[in-house]
Amino acid sequence: MQQPQDSTPQRDVYSVARLNREVRRLLESGFARIWVAGEISNLARPPSGHLYFTLKDAGAQVSCALFRNRAARLSFTPENGAQVLAQAQVSLYEARGNYQLIVDHLEEAGDGALRRAFEQLKQQLSAEGLFAPEHKRAVPAWPRRIGVITSPGGAAIRDVLTVLKRRFAAIPVIIYPTLVQGASAAGQIVAALQTAQQRGECDVLLLTRGGGSLEDLWPFNELSVARAVYACQLPVVSAVGHEIDVVISDYVADQRAATPSAAAELLSPDRVQLAARLDQLQQHLGTRIGQTLRQRRQRLDWLLGRARQCAPQRRLQQQAQRLDELYQRLLRAWQHTRMQRQSRLQAAGAGLRQRHPGTRLQTLQALLDQLAQRLKYCINIQLSVGREKLAGATRALDTVSPLATLQRGYSITLVASTGKIVRQATDIAVGELLQTRLAHARVISQVREIEP
Repeated sequence: MQQPQDSTPQRDVYSVARLNREVRRLLESGFARIWVAGEISNLARPPSGHLYFTLKDAGAQVSCALFRNRAARLSFTPENGAQVLAQAQVSLYEARGNYQLIVDHLEEAGDGALRRAFEQLKQQLSAEGLFAPEHKRAVPAWPRRIGVITSPGGAAIRDVLTVLKRRFAAIPVIIYPTLVQGASAAGQIVAALQTAQQRGECDVLLLTRGGGSLEDLWPFNELSVARAVYACQLPVVSAVGHEIDVVISDYVADQRAATPSAAAELLSPDRVQLAARLDQLQQHLGTRIGQTLRQRRQRLDWLLGRARQCAPQRRLQQQAQRLDELYQRLLRAWQHTRMQRQSRLQAAGAGLRQRHPGTRLQTLQALLDQLAQRLKYCINIQLSVGREKLAGATRALDTVSPLATLQRGYSITLVASTGKIVRQATDIAVGELLQTRLAHARVISQVREIEP
């Protein structure tokens, strides 16, 4: 018997493995290599050297694989929580049927990219010799005038001025205002360096700002700023951020200070130490004078002994007279030197006292008292003038007041029901009540007859 033929059409049935291979082929051929930004999480480092992790953002996540040969070329160590940029190929992990990214290249995003740019620029400038010690200029120990390139409203300038005032307030400071943060800050810093060099009014320049993030401090890592600092003919001290912050300008500058306050201490002598040093020198001078006098006396005694032996009486007298003269000259020279140094010290103290805030406050208080007296005098004058004007207006008002007319014997007649003033006979009617107002009374009457 012939078997009936099956009319069911042939079906193309995929195995799971074949399906995953086809999907993988479609994904890899349908997407070119793409850049993906995200945060690393679930990072795994098996002994094979491959890296497996998840890239995520606020709304989604995707699995990623970075194989050993690519991972060995990374310039940083990936960590959970790091923000990165990944160049990858869309693919499928066939064993599990999971969509994933095969990462070819991985780099840091945000601060990481800035740090990499920082290291590259640092290596470039170091190779060009901009950091070489032989190019560094000596910072003057006693600057006649200090130039500060910073933001005039920042905390750094306040710290610098406070320290300079405490240590040696007599040093003038010139501020070259500039932005220290943002896209246009680098150009302004370069212009300020060039302006300070052209004017030539300072012995040393301080390039400074307060702390901040790497992005905030980035203008001091710009190539243009580094070359401007290197080209400046004046010694430049760089004090950017906190002690842990290091920028390119710190390497190029002639000297780096950890903080703005430390830079101010570096650039200014300490008046307390100077006074102590002066006292020390004075004591040392007295000691040397005493030693010299003792040596001279010993020499004199020795010469007197020899003179007694040789009996050169006249020569001995001359030598004794010469010794007395030298002694007096030495004393006068010592006293003159001491008086000069005391005078300098007193002048410095007087200068400090003149700049003391108390003196300025007394002057301002006296000015305030004077202005208060003038204000009180002006107020009294204005009150007197106002009183006179008020009295004149009152007298004028009394003159035209209808009450004054009533006082002279006149009266005002009004319609009692309406209060309307009666000016002519047609304003009233027979039988209507009238109100007559006198100076000190009111009279109510009734109209009985109207005569023309």
